[in-house]
Amino acid sequence: MAYFESVSKISYEGSRSTNPYAFKFYNPKEIVAGKTMEEHLKFAMAYWHTLTAGGADPFGAETAVRSWDKLSTIDKAKARAEAAFEFMEKMDLQYYCFHDVDIAPEGASLREFYSNIDTIVDILEQGMKSSGKKLLWNTANMFTNPRYMHGAGSTCNADVYAYAAAQVKKGLEVGKRLGADNYVFWGGREGYETLLNTDMGLEQDNIARLFSMAVDYAKEIGFEGQFLIEPKPKEPTKHQYDFDAATTIAFLQKYNLDKHFKLNLEANHATLAGHTFEHELRVARINGMLGSLDANQGDPLLGWDTDEFPASIYDATLTLYEVLKNDGLGKGGINFDSKVRRPSFEPEDLFLAHISGMDIYAKGLKVAAKLIEDRVFDDFIAKRYSSFTEGVGADIVSGKATLASLADYALNNETPRPNQSGRQEMLRATLNQYILTAE
Repeated sequence: MAYFESVSKISYEGSRSTNPYAFKFYNPKEIVAGKTMEEHLKFAMAYWHTLTAGGADPFGAETAVRSWDKLSTIDKAKARAEAAFEFMEKMDLQYYCFHDVDIAPEGASLREFYSNIDTIVDILEQGMKSSGKKLLWNTANMFTNPRYMHGAGSTCNADVYAYAAAQVKKGLEVGKRLGADNYVFWGGREGYETLLNTDMGLEQDNIARLFSMAVDYAKEIGFEGQFLIEPKPKEPTKHQYDFDAATTIAFLQKYNLDKHFKLNLEANHATLAGHTFEHELRVARINGMLGSLDANQGDPLLGWDTDEFPASIYDATLTLYEVLKNDGLGKGGINFDSKVRRPSFEPEDLFLAHISGMDIYAKGLKVAAKLIEDRVFDDFIAKRYSSFTEGVGADIVSGKATLASLADYALNNETPRPNQSGRQEMLRATLNQYILTAE
């Protein structure tokens, strides 16, 4: 059965094309900085936003028109699995991602949930074999069901904790079976509402214990995917334990988990944390923890996770700049954790949104590659910090300097004067020039 009959396979037609159902900048086989665009970008479809989201928001019911919605429970799940491969094939997407509840209904018990997952994984496995599509990552949804009102790894209820562990166990088994490149922990409710009823130390210790159990079980079953944690600062809880990249890295280092995990960073989560996306990427990159990306953007006028498709060439360029500086994402990729707007209710809108997102990242990749090739920022930064390459600066960097030696140096020299303008306005103008002129 065809689920998107009105749309043909999307192809590259170039920047002058007026066909809305064509790529203007994403040419998967084009070589940029020594690799094809397809190799650099590793785009993935988010199962939840593309196939299960219905357009509901806190103030309105679902609006999306989907052919599988006339079905129910496991039959609907089967239809979505079939639609997934039709969509990926027509969009030229090589990867996809999912939570366990995205692909299968939970049913009345954990045993039924396991059975439903197995039924759908059979379909996914066959679809992957016949299409060549790959699973970028999978994860367990441990935030939607009311049982997780107090968290999963951070819950105050040991029975709920055990249930969460059972979901993770099954998720790792599914990941191994489908050859997932990564497994993600997304702590949607791993935080607290008030300290008046919270044992923060126990909650964080228990989250770390759950992560350690997952590492041990992955070794036991031979799952070789990269473990990822996706920081999220707030929403729904006020104080999330994985607030941002720096907080999450510190947590992993405290519990000696940093050698097992990297970060899956999302643009909209960076905004909610009061950061730019490139800030979060830079923090992860310089600490060797940049693992994968969720591509989206938030609305600066709204204070929640709106998960819009990325549309800013400025942001896309700086994002891909960090990725290229990181020498890629390893086993990670770029997952479109993005949803069409509520009034964009027709199936065709799913294609138009992904085309836009893929094009903006493709253009950003080319601009970022040119900036790096021309050493636009590298040379300026090197000059700005040049005082640390010789004399007392070299002593500081090498560790030779002491407080006494630096005080003696300062006493025998004139009061320091600024010797290098930051030239922020010039650098922004240069960035704009590259964006506007890059081919």
